[in-house]
Amino acid sequence: MQRVTVVGAGYVGLTTGAVLAYLGHRVTVVDVDKAKVEGLKAGRLPFFEPYLEELVGLAQDRLAFTHRYEEAIPGAEVVFLAVGTPAGADGSPDLSQVRAAAEGIGRHLGPGFTVVVNKSTVPVGSGNYVEALVRRAYREAYGEEPLAFAVASNPEFLREGQAVYDSFYPDRIVVGAEDKRALEVLRELYEPILEQSFVPPPFLPRPERMGAVPFITTDTASAELIKYGANAFLAMKISFINELAGLAERVGADIREVARGIGLDSRIGHRFLGAGLGWGGSCFPKDTLALLAMGREYGVPMLLVAATREVNALQRQRVVEKLLGELKTLKGRTIALLGLAFKPHTDDLRESPALELAASLLERGAFVRAHDPMALPRARREVALPLEYGEGPEEVLRDADAVVLATDWPEYRTWPWESLKALMRIPLVVDARNHLDRDRLGAAGYRYLGVGVPARGVLEALPNGCS
Repeated sequence: MQRVTVVGAGYVGLTTGAVLAYLGHRVTVVDVDKAKVEGLKAGRLPFFEPYLEELVGLAQDRLAFTHRYEEAIPGAEVVFLAVGTPAGADGSPDLSQVRAAAEGIGRHLGPGFTVVVNKSTVPVGSGNYVEALVRRAYREAYGEEPLAFAVASNPEFLREGQAVYDSFYPDRIVVGAEDKRALEVLRELYEPILEQSFVPPPFLPRPERMGAVPFITTDTASAELIKYGANAFLAMKISFINELAGLAERVGADIREVARGIGLDSRIGHRFLGAGLGWGGSCFPKDTLALLAMGREYGVPMLLVAATREVNALQRQRVVEKLLGELKTLKGRTIALLGLAFKPHTDDLRESPALELAASLLERGAFVRAHDPMALPRARREVALPLEYGEGPEEVLRDADAVVLATDWPEYRTWPWESLKALMRIPLVVDARNHLDRDRLGAAGYRYLGVGVPARGVLEALPNGCS
């Protein structure tokens, strides 16, 4: 059992803290947002992540929350930095939160050997930067050289909506450090996961044939670049299948069959080959931007990354073009938008493709009525766009001229589409995730358009004299 501090109570920090506490470590999560900390002390999570609330409840005896560094840092053997690194004006990561956290750690570093771990996604060289900040802050506070500490990089590979699962059952754990003691401390910290020796929580049983988890040790710079490389490659994979989907539509192919045939090649794999509206969220957009910025800094043009972003941006416009092709004009049209979160099983709206699409529709004079199974409360608080909101199927589809599925929540497949058709002015469905049953919708009388797949049904003459 180790004493662990996690700086930052966001998606990564809170999940990391709860998982380590469940494994038996004593964990303190520190966050400068006092309201967030008070909510966590009262059992209120600041965001939705499947199973995280249950996990926090199971680990509550070993999990503490505070907004004071002086309560969290002294005595900690491992300190994780899990603060935000949003994109700056030039695309490079804004490290202001990392700086503040490192200085807070340095001012309160206690006796004994401490491993300071960069869990945040930070550019190459940030290990040196954090080490210098900690050392300087300690020297300013105490006027002497700091006690023994080392900085390590331990990038996260958590998928929002599956972060708890990914924490317990990861593909690999990567640690970069120059100090062998740091590697040993983190190897011991993660041993229950590496050996899969922990008792699984009742709501997340261990997958069949789950073996030992690879523990990858490397230098700090390589660990930092592994994170960016992984995210950029996955984003590129999505953009590739989306670009191919455009060609599939022109030549009459079905991109789902194409993706299946490609994905069965063991060198490629089937994951992240789903054509649709493109990627968004807190990682892919800022991490690809950061790679472009690093490329500029070091004189290495990142051409594939730039093309990956360009293709992704085009996917939103392709949906607008599909609507224009059917409705001829969007002015005065009511578009029902299904899904606001950037992916299912989360309420995270950051860089949401659905919101980018909504903005484009509003610019063209459409009214956008939105629904999301989980993200509506957050959208009402945070989204500045003049959206209308519908709480259920009937409310969101009534008098709509088209419905666009933007986030592939499982709930949308179970809606009573047959009875909902009568509520719409025009029974047009643009499935921007290829998620719905196109044969069922076509049989029910809808005009169905997907991404890179054959259409179903035909629209009769449109209302208001349009044809």
